[in-house]
Amino acid sequence: MRRPGDSLRASSVSRSFEGVHALRDVTLELGRAEITGLIGPNGAGKSTLVNVLSGFDRPTSGTVELEGRDVTRWSPSRRGRHGLSRTFQHSHAFRSLSVRENLEVAALGVGTVAREARRRAAELLETLGLTSQAEALAGTLAQGDERRLGVARALATRPRFILLDEPAAGLPEAEVPDFAQAVRDVRDDHDAGVLLIDHNMALIMGLCDRIYVLDQGRVLAEGTPDEIRANLDVAAAYLGESAVHDADDEG
Repeated sequence: MRRPGDSLRASSVSRSFEGVHALRDVTLELGRAEITGLIGPNGAGKSTLVNVLSGFDRPTSGTVELEGRDVTRWSPSRRGRHGLSRTFQHSHAFRSLSVRENLEVAALGVGTVAREARRRAAELLETLGLTSQAEALAGTLAQGDERRLGVARALATRPRFILLDEPAAGLPEAEVPDFAQAVRDVRDDHDAGVLLIDHNMALIMGLCDRIYVLDQGRVLAEGTPDEIRANLDVAAAYLGESAVHDADDEG
């Protein structure tokens, strides 16, 4: 049984926007030192859930707990100081600062002293394959490097939990294996829990210990990659009922 201090947890979270239910009674738990996937069709509520978990949005009902504390009404910055970090689908980097400076500023923002911030930045440049881009302005980066910078900035805060919102989008296929290893290193070397949201199913299935599937704002399924692959409800959500029935008839 996982102790409360070992997890980030959403309990019975719902979120409505002018009568539209983006999330419906969602419960999700992310443990330390594990990679948990979050997948679902477009419009399933994935980004809304990440915003609720990270404090950029508040649920209509339900709670968010970080290491046993109710943080439902905490700001994003307060959650950050207590070990929760995230990336965004669109870059939030300081475009007029260098890649190295972006990492140092992120570390300083959670109270890291200057010398440690510089050391942390150098370490992350190496880990994320950004050393050759260290002095480049963030605003000049190619999309793949921009994604890696987003992950590095999140890691610069030394999070215990990190939410990666489509971090592989825009990465050349040849670079995905190295990126996948960098995510494994986050779990293995930093003892951090990783919530990975991505449309690259090979990446999700190859990396994740457990996977949650959202559909129309609800948790449709939760399980290991093998269990999710075998789940006909998940296949129906992605491919449509008729495709699943056709495949079943052929089998």
